[in-house]
Amino acid sequence: MTGTATILLVDDHMLLREMLQERLASEGFEVVTTGDTTAAIGLATDLQPDVAVLDIDMPGRSTFEVARLLQTESPHTRVVFLSAYVRDTYIEQALAVRASGYLCKCEPLEDILTAIGAATGGATCYSREILRRIVIDGSHARLAEEPVTRSSLLTNRERDVLLHVARGLSQQQVARVLDISIKTVQHHLMGVMDKLEIHDRVELARYAIREGIVEP
Repeated sequence: MTGTATILLVDDHMLLREMLQERLASEGFEVVTTGDTTAAIGLATDLQPDVAVLDIDMPGRSTFEVARLLQTESPHTRVVFLSAYVRDTYIEQALAVRASGYLCKCEPLEDILTAIGAATGGATCYSREILRRIVIDGSHARLAEEPVTRSSLLTNRERDVLLHVARGLSQQQVARVLDISIKTVQHHLMGVMDKLEIHDRVELARYAIREGIVEP
């Protein structure tokens, strides 16, 4: 696995991040890392990396939101999600942002490194567990069984608001994290409550955990 491509690693687990950086750098890749999702946007804008590897469950901005922002700020960057969790709701969101891959941390390290390297060359990369849950039709991928849940009614922004509310953030904190006004947060939160038919923050958090929108 050789090349001179630039890879942005975004993961709040420092040991894993440093291990991946060292191994990828030894293969000739230029590797930049951060454990902060907001910083990742600035780094991607400045560096225009070939591939951004994003851990899914991180503090701060949702990495799915980061992926959407990268489509504007660094449109040629290919996004690969890396997670310890294999959940249909995560896979659905990854496919919705046209990710080039979804890798599970349970895979052997060499397989993860090979897949990331392949992504720099334009290949898509999915762990075996992910491939068992999706159908690839030409350039389009979808879940083998489309989920029919109330959460599928949520917009991307409503899902982001729910994620942060479920993590215990106040409306003011959510507004700061998402860089939107408190009124906009309140508008989206009302939409979430109406669509899910849940009007209590504790129950919203329980629902988000149960549906895999946020990890307990």
